[in-house]
Amino acid sequence: MLSVSIKKKLKTFTLNLEFDVDHEVTALLGPSGSGKTTTLHCISGLEHPDEGEIALNGCVLYKNGEKPVPVQRRNIGYVFQDYALFPHMTVRKNILYGAKNPDQVVPLAETIGIGHLLEEYPGQISGGEKQRVALARAFATEPELLLLDEPFSSLDVKVKKECYEELLRLHKKWSMPIILVTHDREEAETLADRMIHIDHGKQRVES
Repeated sequence: MLSVSIKKKLKTFTLNLEFDVDHEVTALLGPSGSGKTTTLHCISGLEHPDEGEIALNGCVLYKNGEKPVPVQRRNIGYVFQDYALFPHMTVRKNILYGAKNPDQVVPLAETIGIGHLLEEYPGQISGGEKQRVALARAFATEPELLLLDEPFSSLDVKVKKECYEELLRLHKKWSMPIILVTHDREEAETLADRMIHIDHGKQRVES
């Protein structure tokens, strides 16, 4: 379980959040600039809150007055909005990057439906395929938590629907907590077990 209780002063408001995430998909929903991505950055360790506490499965990742756990030791998968794939690496090498068990890369790629793309480069594949590669790379690290920052926003409707189905299938298979950042309410309703609305740093929870 992930437990978050943080405050962080941003340019025009203070982010003030308190929530828990169990083995479910939780959507952080709200307009651009409301603090959603900053929340993911604080959980992943890319940024730190000003005060509060973040814990994952009993391990304190951040707490006032203590040294935060570094990004690389948090065991959190992160899929960025632009996928952040390495353009000079093949799909295989992108997934291998950070993989805990290299022998599982091919089976994982087959599970996600990109086994035939392993020797291609990111510039040679479609947006939907890149999204699947980014998911495969995140799952290959065997994370305790998966963070998704608007990963479907650049996809067309048909591909987006296919990716929704893929994510839900993978979540059912691996049953890990997932936090999805989105400004699309329909997307949140399709994917999430629970929605947390964030606006100007304040939250409202909706089941």
